[in-house]
Amino acid sequence: MAKDDEIAERSEFSTKDYKDPPPAPLFDPEELTKWSFYRAIIAEFIATLLFLYISVLTVIGYKSQTDPIKNADPCGGVGILGIAWAFGGMIFVLVYCTAGISGGHINPAVTFGLFLARKVSVIRAFMYMVAQCLGAICGVGLVKAFQKAYYERYGGGANELAAGYSKGVGLAAEIIGTFVLVYTVFSATDPKRSARDCHVPVLAPLPIGFAVFMVHLATIPITGTGINPARSLGAAVIYNKQKAWDDHWIFWVGPFTGAAIAAIYHQFILRAGAIKALGSFRSNA
Repeated sequence: MAKDDEIAERSEFSTKDYKDPPPAPLFDPEELTKWSFYRAIIAEFIATLLFLYISVLTVIGYKSQTDPIKNADPCGGVGILGIAWAFGGMIFVLVYCTAGISGGHINPAVTFGLFLARKVSVIRAFMYMVAQCLGAICGVGLVKAFQKAYYERYGGGANELAAGYSKGVGLAAEIIGTFVLVYTVFSATDPKRSARDCHVPVLAPLPIGFAVFMVHLATIPITGTGINPARSLGAAVIYNKQKAWDDHWIFWVGPFTGAAIAAIYHQFILRAGAIKALGSFRSNA
């Protein structure tokens, strides 16, 4: 009983003494002089390259295994479920591997959301996005180099709006899907939750990977699931056919909008950022 009381006191003490970490500086030129900054950029580049390589190969392999021209079994291959697992599983693995180096963003929309929440500076956010886009292009480039015939025949893993769906539906799918992902990122990496429960940082990649998996299950039939502008850009650049660029704007506007909504929702509603700021203003008045 005494032990339970001691644990409760410790929990109450740690919660009471918890303070939000200070926001990242908006512009921090000193970052450019640190090796850790460039190491993080390299980590984002390699992680996005591996993500696109594995996921696009999975998409092309599935289409090859179910190609009616080859008299293949239409129910063969990994199916949509397997494709969703490939995307979600790779995100889980790569976030786990790179979280301690770069934060494991692997997605310009995630980086944008964290920038709006003042988790990263504008310099770091911009360089991360550049590294992610270049990594995605190189990752899809490797797929084309190794399997050029299959790559061209089965669409290069490019995102496109499915027949029968309007642009508005496609945009909404990307906004909501990215909201789910970025909201999960904020919740899984919330430092207040980490302060209360020490095992949360270890488990953080798991819900993030599951979020990617679930969103793919829901939106593959609509847009092929973007929710990551680098992923969509990499496939479009390497495939470079008209259908890859048709409605490509959806895969940028949707994810960035969803990320912004998630950042506002988490920071200003769930974490009461606006109320805290107002209280600080009143106390200084």
